[in-house]
Amino acid sequence: MKITFYGGVGAVTGANYLVESGDTKILVDCGMHQGSNFCEKHNFEPFKYDPKSISAVFVTHAHIDHIGRLPKLYRDGFRGTVYSTPPTKDFSELMLIDSEHIIIEEAKKFKKEPLYDISAVNDVVGAWKGIEYHAPVRVGPFTVTLYNAGHILGSSIIMVAAEGKTVLFSGDLGNSPAPIIGEKEYFTEADAVVIESTYGDRLHEPSATRKEALEDAIEDVVRSKGVLMIPSFAMERTQELLFEMNSLVEQGRIPRVPIFVDSPLAIKLTTIYKKYEMYFDTATRAMIGRGDAIFNFPGLQTTLTTEESKAINEVLPPKVIIAGSGMSNGGRILHHESRYLQDPESTILFVGYQSVGTLGRQILDGAKEVKIFGEKVAVRCKVRSIPAYSAHADQAQLLAWISPMRESVKKVFIVQGEGEASSVLAQKMRDELAVMAVVPTQDETCDII
Repeated sequence: MKITFYGGVGAVTGANYLVESGDTKILVDCGMHQGSNFCEKHNFEPFKYDPKSISAVFVTHAHIDHIGRLPKLYRDGFRGTVYSTPPTKDFSELMLIDSEHIIIEEAKKFKKEPLYDISAVNDVVGAWKGIEYHAPVRVGPFTVTLYNAGHILGSSIIMVAAEGKTVLFSGDLGNSPAPIIGEKEYFTEADAVVIESTYGDRLHEPSATRKEALEDAIEDVVRSKGVLMIPSFAMERTQELLFEMNSLVEQGRIPRVPIFVDSPLAIKLTTIYKKYEMYFDTATRAMIGRGDAIFNFPGLQTTLTTEESKAINEVLPPKVIIAGSGMSNGGRILHHESRYLQDPESTILFVGYQSVGTLGRQILDGAKEVKIFGEKVAVRCKVRSIPAYSAHADQAQLLAWISPMRESVKKVFIVQGEGEASSVLAQKMRDELAVMAVVPTQDETCDII
């Protein structure tokens, strides 16, 4: 058995791993490169393997950097089966359809044909099968099983077994414990592990403090009569924010203020969340059983149409606006940022990872002026961040996840992180856990022994 690292190396995005045993080839994830123009240009390059030769793709979760090139894979000849949990399948369909307009814009920028269209999305969804956690699937010599990664609803750790060996693909590991989705699963044995390293070089603030930090941000912007802008990923982060805002409202901890979810995708994804309540953790299911509408509370307004979105401008501050995209590299948040970034009484609050090259990263790094829609916009508002809202495990959690396997694992491959984060995590694992941890290079093939 061998793995070739065709993506997710030296960068957080673009996860794409080819696993081979004999003549059978499977993929784990087929994600899009996101961030700088250099990264995004890679999306248009041909696959370095023949899509027709792939028997199956196993998907860890529904974020675009893990699924975004699946329609292209199908368009280029893949006719196998895509496997994931049922929530991931439903989320992915919405995410891919929603991304089509971004795909078209990127194609224009690079003077290329679009990666895919809606027909390709429909084709790949037609080849997609939902499977439950802990239910093994056979593909040739491979036995593949999904486990809860605790990252977003339906996210998976993927165990691939063949030739008497076992490889674990972490996907994105959750920042546990997190509301709604519960704890990630742990393992004591594996021959090899492919692990993410988004936060491999840093620690989050304690998760217990994040609700207080959110409360403070809302209270401060109400006091200053400004606007709280929250660029938020439509998938998971928005639902988690609503869950915690619901709690703050019910407990009377924040003043009554208009809170807008200005993201059609987030609104649609929240509907899918409600469909899969059986995947919620025990505590959340108990709340729902007591009649708590966990994604709804007084003051909350959802704006599905363009007209409803524009009407937010007519609501006088103070107000809170949650909108995509999470890294400010597209979506409705740009319209609000162009209006309110220059307001000293307003605040932009980051609640997720900001990739190098994104507008969100520029603002978070202290840029005094940014370009939005081709126009220069001064950044005079307050800039805040709550890293504990990250859906990714931090360094301590990544080490804790590997630790029970340290006696059995022969090699750990560090992926899905910027260079420094991956290198630091690899060194930590070698020093503290005495495991063979390496950072693979792009297109490198490694035997599993």
